[in-house]
Amino acid sequence: MYKKGDIVEGKVTGIEEYGIFISLDNEYNGLIHISEITRGYVTNPNKYVNIGDIIYVYILDVNEKDKQLILSIKNINYKYNDEKVLVKESIRGFLPLHEKLKDWTTEKLKELDK
Repeated sequence: MYKKGDIVEGKVTGIEEYGIFISLDNEYNGLIHISEITRGYVTNPNKYVNIGDIIYVYILDVNEKDKQLILSIKNINYKYNDEKVLVKESIRGFLPLHEKLKDWTTEKLKELDK
């Protein structure tokens, strides 16, 4: 069902000093070891997630027999659906920026000439 290298959604079910427990479904659970939270030194996993959070996790390894996963959030944007994200992609992509670029450049040049 799950494969090494997949990025999947899971729910934080526990936080300990050594890592974060994740439930992926009714069968599979996993652990994000403290060394797989970030590239820097982690003093407290509670600073990154809360129990009940839905986050994205990267699957490092799968134990099919025990239905357990070794997980990571170190190299992924695990909260990319976070409401704090201010920039949303539009259907038009970068076209609005392209359309305004000449006006912005002209305006800034006028300011600099003053």
